[in-house]
Amino acid sequence: MTEQVEEEEQNPTAIDEPPHKLELPTRRVKNIMKLDKDINKVNSEALFLIASSTELFLQFLAEKSALVTLEKKKRTVRIDHIRAATKRHRPTADFLLDSLPMPPQPSDHQNNPPKDRAKSKTDKKPVPFATKSIDAFFHKST
Repeated sequence: MTEQVEEEEQNPTAIDEPPHKLELPTRRVKNIMKLDKDINKVNSEALFLIASSTELFLQFLAEKSALVTLEKKKRTVRIDHIRAATKRHRPTADFLLDSLPMPPQPSDHQNNPPKDRAKSKTDKKPVPFATKSIDAFFHKST
């Protein structure tokens, strides 16, 4: 019986070990979780588990994105590298690919010759959302 006690002292269980320190602020993780209307309270164990899982997922995605960046012989991770890494891992692609923004398209300004400045001044530009054009302001109401 004393042998069991000695073994337990030499090999502590996972409960006795302190949990690793989280990098993500738990208060923010909790606030994000509470954005779901179905969640009223968050248990500290559930909060720790979700924050840890998030950190592990972000580490995984960063490593895979870095590999894609190195394969393309670049030094900076860009959105198209993250998209490529996401596409390569099917479970990640299933939920994340639709949420990632599309990579910027190459601009056509470099390939096209410049337009006439007089013509561009007379062209009507689209009015920003939720604003009225000046013509609508002076339009007669009948």
